[in-house]
Amino acid sequence: MNDQTVTLPDVHSEVSGEQEPKFRVRARHTASTVTVYQAYRPEIGLAAARDGRFPVAWKRDRMTWIKPSFTWMMYRCGWGTKEGQETVLAVEISRDGFVRALRNACLSHYVPGLHDDQGAWKRQLRRASARVQWDPERDLRLNPLPYRSLQLGLSGEAAALYADEWIVGIEDVTPLATEVHGLVRAGRLDRAAGLLPVERPFPLDEDVLAHLRP
Repeated sequence: MNDQTVTLPDVHSEVSGEQEPKFRVRARHTASTVTVYQAYRPEIGLAAARDGRFPVAWKRDRMTWIKPSFTWMMYRCGWGTKEGQETVLAVEISRDGFVRALRNACLSHYVPGLHDDQGAWKRQLRRASARVQWDPERDLRLNPLPYRSLQLGLSGEAAALYADEWIVGIEDVTPLATEVHGLVRAGRLDRAAGLLPVERPFPLDEDVLAHLRP
């Protein structure tokens, strides 16, 4: 295949010829865990990878956003080159915790028809310890794709559970980000695509996402 024609839908399509739904969670996952990505400055990221948990300096009173998409994380952190996001982490968390957060999350923006009115949405947003936004998925060149990638924001109780109970393991994947980025810059997209984490559709009951799809 010509390097210049490889895109993420070709690499990650689960069913030949299937059109990717606009709103679907895709992730690297096992029967009991799901992997999400974050990027931090080295003082936080390296300590977290070393100890398997976030250090004391990690801010529990701030919302923390986790992303199941590796390429969206690369878009957000510039392949680990943006200031304060130099260390890219793959955080393996409990599948039950991830689903619990989704069940109790609120969309980060008001959607007529999904919410009764703006007032109801604002009240729900204030009560929720998790929120969801859907941003365009990215290809290897970080160009937007026609379907969305889930971003899950955790605060309050959800952030504490994430840090203290849901984490199974933390890996520093900055070297992987650097290697894939180098291959993309060299135009070797086939090779770069072969190194990407395999992100498959994440099975969820309909009621888990029904209140989160615009």
